[in-house]
Amino acid sequence: MKTPKENIRNFSIVAHIDHGKSTLADRLIQKCGAVSDREMKDQILDNMDIERERGITIKSQTCRLNYKAKDGKMYQLNLIDTPGHVDFSYEVSRSLSACEGALLVVDASQGVEAQTLANVYKAIDANLQIEVVLNKVDLPSAEPERVKQQIEDVIGLDASQSLLISAKTGLGVDDVLEAIVTRLPAPKDNDDAKLKALIVDSWYDIYLGVVMLVRIVDGVINKGDEIRMMSNNATYKAEQIGVFTPKMQQVDTLYSGEVGYIISGIKQLSDCRVGDTLTLEKSPADEPLPGFKPSVPVVFSSIFPVDASDYPLLKDAVAKLELNDASFVYEIENSPALGFGFRCGFLGLLHMEIIEERLEREFNLDIITTAPSVAYKLHLTSGEDITLTTPADMPEPSKIKSMEEPLVRATIMTPDEYLGAIIKLCTDRRGIQENLTYVGTRAMAVYKLPLNEIVFDFYDRLKSISSGYASFDYELCEYQEAELAKVSILINEEPVEALSFIAHKTEVEKRGRAICEKLKTLIPRHMFKIPIQAAIGGKVIARETISAYRKDVLAKCYGGDVSRKRKLLDKQKKGKKRMRTFGSVEIPQEAFIQALKIGDD
Repeated sequence: MKTPKENIRNFSIVAHIDHGKSTLADRLIQKCGAVSDREMKDQILDNMDIERERGITIKSQTCRLNYKAKDGKMYQLNLIDTPGHVDFSYEVSRSLSACEGALLVVDASQGVEAQTLANVYKAIDANLQIEVVLNKVDLPSAEPERVKQQIEDVIGLDASQSLLISAKTGLGVDDVLEAIVTRLPAPKDNDDAKLKALIVDSWYDIYLGVVMLVRIVDGVINKGDEIRMMSNNATYKAEQIGVFTPKMQQVDTLYSGEVGYIISGIKQLSDCRVGDTLTLEKSPADEPLPGFKPSVPVVFSSIFPVDASDYPLLKDAVAKLELNDASFVYEIENSPALGFGFRCGFLGLLHMEIIEERLEREFNLDIITTAPSVAYKLHLTSGEDITLTTPADMPEPSKIKSMEEPLVRATIMTPDEYLGAIIKLCTDRRGIQENLTYVGTRAMAVYKLPLNEIVFDFYDRLKSISSGYASFDYELCEYQEAELAKVSILINEEPVEALSFIAHKTEVEKRGRAICEKLKTLIPRHMFKIPIQAAIGGKVIARETISAYRKDVLAKCYGGDVSRKRKLLDKQKKGKKRMRTFGSVEIPQEAFIQALKIGDD
């Protein structure tokens, strides 16, 4: 049955990590009776195992709710739950493009955090109507009045009409539903226009093929219609259309202003691009919707299968993941040591970790990943400019005229007592302070930092020195010339490209020594001595040695001539030397991963 346009509300929930987005979504679903009490579980929209284990939202999820308001009318609410972590900000911006309004959820005890700012600015950029919701007001430490003032001071939103709720207990959730239907705008879309549907998300289902999540902007789509992708003119039949309630429920028609899914039996994964516009084959639209800005990967790493015969499976897996996660990019790479694999780009370290975990869990693959690096710009003496994403491709130092590294603008919010330690951390990482302001007892520091200084363990260090209270958000701002060098790691005099890295000249020795020391504890002992070296070009800057297992060849000598003992020891020494020449060093995969997580402890 068609819902009148003025009774539809498309809205998103945006917030910092752990401020209660998914819990509020659970309560809204429960209040609207979309799921029976027997089927209800916490974080019902987080349907990936990783999301449930880590307690974070990674993928935006959607759900259609039917709500009977106090005025007696039935409303159709299309809820889109979004991630809060900095690495999944691309998911947030895509979800917001399908909405007219947003609920900004702020923890009434913690107040405004860095990601609160980042996500609310995305909603403001998308011209959404924003309603402020203060969550966790039932906590003894909640200070709603202080937080309201903070929202007005920091973000500039009017917080006088804020809704005070506890998503955990359900307190005030009825008021949220009423605010959604009375304060958020209805879509202004047109049923009579030519079909324009924005692909907001897509994923691969082994039974159904490619499933596309779409927001119908103009026109209507019926089951059985011939549809066309406007970016590549691929045509398909809409074999099944429906909505999420949150279970998949088939319908015959999707009208403008609605959010639903389309299944067209797409086999060619590259035909379906997130941000593309769908239209009807028989009466196509004149021009596509603006779509999304392509995401810019900031961290690069190579992924290889442990067993070379798994390469076709890995190729299939990354194609399916790219379909589901538009911010993940990859290209084929061949390494002399590790064989065929993929050079992948991510939005951050957590994003990289999640992709690795999904490859292992969802596709049962054993993979090796190389050290994460960032994209550098190189100006060569020949006049050519190149972008370098992997240390293995770095030219000879004599061919490089200058190098530029990417800088980010980082916003850090912290309680006052941790500010000194955080300023020291940023200064140690070559940061330049741009701004420092106070909102009550919380400080907001804005720093310009080199991306390669924050990519490894900056977030972990920040959390540990601030007892978990500081929050952090960043965006790429510019490239700046820097003195950088490539450090190669040699094990038994053989270079291991997977462990080589690029760092600032002031840091190379410290980082090289740290990796050598770490590898010494991670690589098991062999029957021969193993040297571990860090080198820049031909110059070794750090060295550790793993001692060999030794058999006691003198055990059978009771006294007697010393020359006999000497002879046996020399024979053993020659055997060890020969063994070292021909023996290969087995490096366990855990050693790779652990060696890359070098903190500055």
